[in-house]
Amino acid sequence: MITLPLKGGCQCGQLRYEINALPQTLYCCHCTECQAQSASAFGTSLRCDGASVKLSGEAKSFRRDKGRSTEVECLFCPYCGSRVLHRRDSSSVDCSIKGGSLDDKHGMEPVGHIWTRSKQGWVELPDETLQFETQPEDGYVELIAAFSKRYGP
Repeated sequence: MITLPLKGGCQCGQLRYEINALPQTLYCCHCTECQAQSASAFGTSLRCDGASVKLSGEAKSFRRDKGRSTEVECLFCPYCGSRVLHRRDSSSVDCSIKGGSLDDKHGMEPVGHIWTRSKQGWVELPDETLQFETQPEDGYVELIAAFSKRYGP
């Protein structure tokens, strides 16, 4: 069971967010971009309806993959540098909250893993989760359905 609102923010606490609707899905991404961004083996992404996310505090942004189909706006705290959110642009319907930035990380487990062809060799994935070698061709439909089945109303 997920209790709303979900709250989180950057490492220093200056940039905060509140999510007021059930997220669409939670997954781990093993692409080399997420490995570099998280300084770890993978990143976790909490895909949400952008209208349900309220930001407070000061944010800076940059555009990753500018001019490519994978271009996203990345919001981060200008003081501690923690990245907290990705979106296509400020008018995006959906956004992706960086899962490690949640205040309470208990109670939700990722329902899938994407870009597994780039995962680190020592990472073992649970058999019961969805796994995609690259970007899901279905546009996250399976990941959203699995999350809804596990955490939905």
